[in-house]
Amino acid sequence: MVTCIIPARYQSSRFEGKPLADICGKPMIQHVYEGALKAESVSYVAVATDDERIFEKVKSFGGNVIMTSVSHKSGTDRVAEAVSGLDLHDSDIVVNVQGDQPLFVPSQIDEVAGPLLDDPAANFCTLIYKIKKEEEIYHPNAVKVVFDKNNFAIYFSRATIPCDRDGKGDIPYYKHHGIYAYRKSFLMTFTELKEGYLERIEALEQLRALEHGYKIKVVETLHDSVEVDTPEELERVKRIITDGGTTS
Repeated sequence: MVTCIIPARYQSSRFEGKPLADICGKPMIQHVYEGALKAESVSYVAVATDDERIFEKVKSFGGNVIMTSVSHKSGTDRVAEAVSGLDLHDSDIVVNVQGDQPLFVPSQIDEVAGPLLDDPAANFCTLIYKIKKEEEIYHPNAVKVVFDKNNFAIYFSRATIPCDRDGKGDIPYYKHHGIYAYRKSFLMTFTELKEGYLERIEALEQLRALEHGYKIKVVETLHDSVEVDTPEELERVKRIITDGGTTS
């Protein structure tokens, strides 16, 4: 069984209330929710929030929504609380889709859940995307990832990795795409782990798993996405939708 939980909070230092921001007649959170429903592998979708305004808005368009604590430091913690109240087996798969990715492609949920559906021993998977825009190679908000020959992550960084020491200029770079799939049992374990040293430096919670010795499978997706962190990015999303285009 694959359950998709969309964490969404109202408070944001750069864009307060962004889950409720209007995008072509619908709040952003509704675009994400309806996209998740279209994934072939998903049996259940719900928004997890700590805000009554978001809760009521999701209810108003007929969505499932779970109220969670205001004290969570990350979306992963919010997802974990939400699924703890659902009737899920430890082996069931939980997909975390951020509530600020209204342009994500539904098949990406199937892509990230695939390794866990295929391999009962797999516990944690995420998507990566081959960078096409040169500025993203150097931008700290585009998190780079390097991985081994079996597609397990070696490291994630806001820095440019790998380093092109000799300036060859033909190095493929990959960025992390923030859609995760976890086995429920691993999700609960992950949220109990202590914050890692590298996680704290880079402000990347996926490093916590690597620092504690867990493996993260990475799957390359052909679809890019726009995370809406500012009003300017919201306007960009509106233009993309109006023009009928994609970010790929």
